[in-house]
Amino acid sequence: MEKKELICIGCPMGCPLTVEMEGGAVLQVKGNTCPRGDAYGRKEVTNPTRIVTSTVRVTGGTLPMVSCKTRTDVPKGKIFDVARALKDVTVRAPVCIGQVLAENVAGTGVDVIATKNVGVRN
Repeated sequence: MEKKELICIGCPMGCPLTVEMEGGAVLQVKGNTCPRGDAYGRKEVTNPTRIVTSTVRVTGGTLPMVSCKTRTDVPKGKIFDVARALKDVTVRAPVCIGQVLAENVAGTGVDVIATKNVGVRN
């Protein structure tokens, strides 16, 4: 039996988790104080994913950059591919929160959306 030790990021509690596995299958998650910890532990050892946050360039805006994030989580192994793809993205002002800035970023099937409004420069 294999054991993996993790710190849960499913909620602010930060519970220390022990995930017991056998043959690549999760048998049990211990240490969680809420159901999110169990779900996080199982997912983290089998298919780790993350929300990616970054910034992209804005032309003609009141700010030169706009903060953004992936709409949903992406495979952990694709984080740097997403970051590299966003280096080449430039959007035109105005930008609204929730606006799609990049579709299917780095072939992940996930869109990148704005997390801040940027007005047009006068």
